[in-house]
Amino acid sequence: MLTAEITRKLAGKFGKNDKDTGNPAVQVAFLTERINSLAPHFEKNPKDYSGNRGLMKMIGQRKNLLRYLQLTNAKGYTKVITELGLRK
Repeated sequence: MLTAEITRKLAGKFGKNDKDTGNPAVQVAFLTERINSLAPHFEKNPKDYSGNRGLMKMIGQRKNLLRYLQLTNAKGYTKVITELGLRK
């Protein structure tokens, strides 16, 4: 769950200021935080298929945002993937 404090922290870290929540880098950070917070739920509930579908949709959305970010802002893309630890 994204609280207001986490939202401000991530927006300040990846955006221009702490209210810049529309930036693609910030959106990727939000989705990564939500995806990581859902991992314990799916370890306890492996048969939650509808929840798993929502998780897959979030992963696809993050993938599309990363592709857009890579095409438009290569430096921002490398910063996001290194700080979030997405690709090795």
